[in-house]
Formats: sequence, structure tokens, C-alpha cells
Amino acid sequence: MTDSSDYTPPKVWEWNKENGGRFATINRPVSGSTHDKDLPVGRHPLQLYSLGTPNGVKVTVMLEELLAIGHRGAEYDAWLIRISEGDQFGSGFVAINPNSKIPALLDRSGPKPIRVFETGSILMYLAEKFAAFLPNDPASRAECLSWLFWQMGSAPYLGGGFGHFYAYAPIKIEYAIDRFAMEAKRQLDVLDKRLADHEYLAGSAYTIADIAVWPWYGGLVKGWLYGAAEFLRVEDYKNVQRWADTIGDRPAAKRGRMVNRINGELSSQLHERHDASDFETQTQDKLKFAS
Repeated sequence: MTDSSDYTPPKVWEWNKENGGRFATINRPVSGSTHDKDLPVGRHPLQLYSLGTPNGVKVTVMLEELLAIGHRGAEYDAWLIRISEGDQFGSGFVAINPNSKIPALLDRSGPKPIRVFETGSILMYLAEKFAAFLPNDPASRAECLSWLFWQMGSAPYLGGGFGHFYAYAPIKIEYAIDRFAMEAKRQLDVLDKRLADHEYLAGSAYTIADIAVWPWYGGLVKGWLYGAAEFLRVEDYKNVQRWADTIGDRPAAKRGRMVNRINGELSSQLHERHDASDFETQTQDKLKFAS
């Protein structure tokens, strides 16, 4: 691999499979399936195919919140997609999400299954389907959706930018880390200033905006992402810390963060979720769902 200080981009870029990095074996410049594999289908109306990354947690928190307020139609089966093993390139998964990214949702509650992909789309779909966590008032709804799409546009700078170069890249590039650390801190400052005067991002109500942002920026300030809490001095963002703790104390958020999680303490993992009782009987045997 060429030292970054000596690198000159070629006239035409070519894919180098040996470029290294944690995700080198699954990243590629083309789309589509690499193998035939049908997806499992459970007994509930909603079928979720995911992994307990920040993007996956958004949807499982939303589903658990819907169930917590009594929407029985939000019952779901959560199937584990191991992205490090290329499950997202199976033909069944690609049929639901042609972008081959988790999570992907299949709503089988109607006469014809409906596929939904991209987390902002999934959260909006569920919020509208169940009339929950999305304000009706036009001004409040606009504020909620503005923060939802803020997250969709900003997270790539945190995950694919800062997280990649700080934690996963095969070589440490000072310029890249500095550039994305600056952007991550700017985003935290945006949130901190908003939350100084508002309990939640859209105002006084907990919405899909909070559900979308919390796994990323809440996780960052609580030290769950990239081992970067000290590096970014996340303790400076006191309003984000308060907000992250408030959401983190919600029982549905705690449950949602467990689903499809395959790292950390075993007691915090539930590889697959097929019934609410799975949380109560979560044991080492339960982890064998996906082993």
C-alpha cells in the first residue's frame, strides 16, 4: 500500500481487492447478489433482517417502542444478517434491499408484502402506519423530519468518515482523522445547542428523530462507538449526554439495543428476536439461534 504522502491518484481508478481494512472482504464497487439464499420468514406481520449496528438499532428501538404503547401489529421477527460473512449479498436480502445494507424490513400484514429499506424510510413508514412518534402539527412534523434527515445526511461522516479512519482503516491517515474528527465534533455541537433548550430534538415530544439519532450520537457520547470518547472529549457535550441518558433509560430502547447484537456482554445480546418473552429468557441457549 502506498504511503499517503506519496500517493497520486491514477487517471482511471481500478478496484484493488487487496486494499486492506476491516471490511475489505465485503466492500466492492458493484451491486447485486453474490449467491442464492432465501430469507427465513417467521410468524409475525413484520420481518426484520438486520444487525445490531447503530442503523439496525434505530429500527428495533422503534418496533419495541411501538409495542410498548400497545401496537400489537408491530410484533416482529428479527433475523440476524452477518454482514462480515456477506449475508447482505444473498439473493433474498437483495430482493428486499437492492443496496445490500442492513436493515431491511418486509411488511407481510397486507395482501401483498411491502419491502422497505433505508432507515429513515423504515422509521417514517412505521410511524405513519401506526400513527406514532411523528407529530401531526405541521411545524412540529417539519422539525421532526428535519432532524431525521439531518441524521441520515450526517451519519456517513461519523461512521464511514470518522469511524472508518479512526478505528478501522489499515493505516492511520492524520489528515483524514483530523478532518472527520472536526466534523464529528461540529455535529455534536449542533446537537448540544439544540438540546440546550429542548428536551428532545423535535421539541417536547420523543419522536422518530430521537430514535434515529440516538444510536449514533447517543452511542458516541456514551462511549459505545469506536473507542473514541476520550479522543473526542464527549464529556463536553452535556446536553447531548443528558438526552442520551434519558433515552437510554427507556425500557424499549434497552430492549431494542439488544436485538441482533453480537458483541459485548452476553447478557446484552439477543441474536434473534421472535417473541417478547425472548428478553425474559435470554440465556446462552438463546444465543444459539444464530450460531
